[in-house]
Amino acid sequence: MQDNEREDTLSEISDRIKRLVEFKKKLEHRIDKLSANLKDSESMLETVNSILLEKGFKRLEVTREPVATQTRMPDDGHSAGWEQEPELLESEAAPDILPLKTATGELLATLYVKGNSLRVVLAEDKTFDINTPPFTHFLIERILLKMQERDTELVRGGQLAAEDIFRYNMVREGDVIREIDIQNTDPDRLKELKSSIRWTLEKMYEKTRDQS
Repeated sequence: MQDNEREDTLSEISDRIKRLVEFKKKLEHRIDKLSANLKDSESMLETVNSILLEKGFKRLEVTREPVATQTRMPDDGHSAGWEQEPELLESEAAPDILPLKTATGELLATLYVKGNSLRVVLAEDKTFDINTPPFTHFLIERILLKMQERDTELVRGGQLAAEDIFRYNMVREGDVIREIDIQNTDPDRLKELKSSIRWTLEKMYEKTRDQS
C-alpha cells in the first residue's frame, strides 16, 4: 500500500509540475505579446507626436524687436543725459529679444538670446503651472532632458568638454514657472527650442483659459 501511495504522490507532483510548466509558457507568451504591442504603441505615439509638432510649429510667429542700447555720457557741459551708443563689442552686445505669441496675438513669453544662452521670461499676466500638461512630459522630458542626455553621451565619448554640456534651470514661485535659463545651446537647438517652447506654452495657456 505504501508503494502505491508513494507512486500516486509522485504522479500528482509530476502532473502539478507539468501544469506549472504549461502555465509558465502561457505567461511567457502573454508577456511577449504585450511587449510587442507596447513597442507598436510607442512607435505609433512617436509618429503622432512628430505630426502634432510639425503641424503646431507651422504657425510659429516670432518677431524681432530692435533694442536701443544706451549709455550715460559724462557731463562736460556739452553732453548730458542718455544717448544711444553707436557700437558695441561682440561680447557686450545686447541680447536679441524675441516675443512668443499665440496665433491671436497673446504674449506667452519673451526670449532673450545671447550667444549660446537662452533666457525665457514667461508673461507675467499668465499663470503657467509646472503641473499643467504638456510642460513636464513634453518640454522637460522630451526636449530639454533629451538634449542634456545627448551631450552627456558626447562627454563620455570625449567629444565634448564637461563645461560645454547643455543645461537648464527654472525660476519658480511655488509651482508657477517664471523663467527658464538655458546654457550651451546652438543655432539648430535654438530653433527647436523656440518652436517647442512656443507650442508648449500655447497648449498650457489653452488649458488654463478653458478652466477659467
